[in-house]
Amino acid sequence: MPSEQAVTGATPQGMRRIATASFIGTAIEFYDYYIYGTASALVLNEVFFPELSETAGTLATLSTFAVGFAARPLGAAVFGHFGDRVGRKAVLVVSLLMMGLSSGLIGLLPGYGTLGIAAPVLLVLLRVVQGLGLGGEWGGAALLAVEHAPKGKRGLYAAAPQMGSPVGYFAATLTFLLMSSLLNEDAFESWGWRVPFLLSFVLVAVGLVIRLRIAESPAFAKVREQEEESKAPLVEAFRRHPREMLLGAGMITVVYVMFYTAATYCMTYSTDTLGIPKNTMLALTLVAVAVLGLSTFFVARWSDVIGRRKLIIGGAAFGVVWGAVLFPLLDTGNHVLIAVALSGALLCMGIIYGPAGAYMPELFSTRMRYSGAGFSYNLGGVLGGAAAPLIVTALAENHSPAAGGWFMSAMALLSLVCVLALPETRERDLDAI
Repeated sequence: MPSEQAVTGATPQGMRRIATASFIGTAIEFYDYYIYGTASALVLNEVFFPELSETAGTLATLSTFAVGFAARPLGAAVFGHFGDRVGRKAVLVVSLLMMGLSSGLIGLLPGYGTLGIAAPVLLVLLRVVQGLGLGGEWGGAALLAVEHAPKGKRGLYAAAPQMGSPVGYFAATLTFLLMSSLLNEDAFESWGWRVPFLLSFVLVAVGLVIRLRIAESPAFAKVREQEEESKAPLVEAFRRHPREMLLGAGMITVVYVMFYTAATYCMTYSTDTLGIPKNTMLALTLVAVAVLGLSTFFVARWSDVIGRRKLIIGGAAFGVVWGAVLFPLLDTGNHVLIAVALSGALLCMGIIYGPAGAYMPELFSTRMRYSGAGFSYNLGGVLGGAAAPLIVTALAENHSPAAGGWFMSAMALLSLVCVLALPETRERDLDAI
């Protein structure tokens, strides 16, 4: 039973606190993840792979970025298992600790010049821990909001964990912009890039205080009361919901493709190839992130009115078009058009990502919801987030940047086909075991 001080969602005030707890954790976790993405685009190749050529160093850094994504399905499987067996709250505390502490330790990790080959090896290990933590984070945070929310407001309350992504990314980008603006290039590359990582130690302490005060979700409490916990929730999810597992992963893939291409590769391409100053690109990225945040919230809220599926279909169709125009807009070198290019990619993400916070948990039964939704979501991350920056980089180097844009369109088309094969879920009863 939850303690007397634990926050439940039975009242409007309780729901606000649940939403805050759901949001703050994902904001911190995504901040941790995005500072790595930004640092990998700006400086990590020089710190950990200085003996490689510029292109090889970029690919090596993006590979460490991909390692974190590869670990995320494993994290989703492990945390999902305990989330469906023990409860949502406990595993969310552990995932937050893993993510925050590994990020802080990256900020303390000496570079290649000090440790030699041990430096990139330790960097990869910390990235694996990051990936494991984030793999367990999203599913639990989404379920925390969705399973507490009233039936007609699940999209609205599921916007809370989804908003953690744009807010975390905005904070990460702003922190790097401040450090890059306040320091000269040598100081930034020497120690300034470490400050955003070290802030993770402070942020994880704040997140823990908030998350320790929440109660278990009522849907899982009902499962535990009736002793209906699944013995092998991930296996059961694959057995009972194989279509939802695979099609859900395909559906969410375009979100990762759009985001990590715009946030990671486009940053590298614009600064190194087009010669756009780092601070300018960081400022233009902030504009795009604001578009992401607004679209995520309002589309998630709208999904309670017209349904999740229609909106996700619209976002995927928009992505098919935008992938083809992204790099031509970047190649103009015009700052306004670059902002439009990045904003369009993140608008596509927001249209899909907002409703997905409620849609993906609604696809699965309570007994295996954490495992099913979390694993499917993070499997899409491997397909879209780990592979996309590497593939786009290779296509740009061997063919042209436009080829990378066509790859993005193809991935958006894949997501569109997947969501067309999935049902609408807005009216489903999440308390049914």
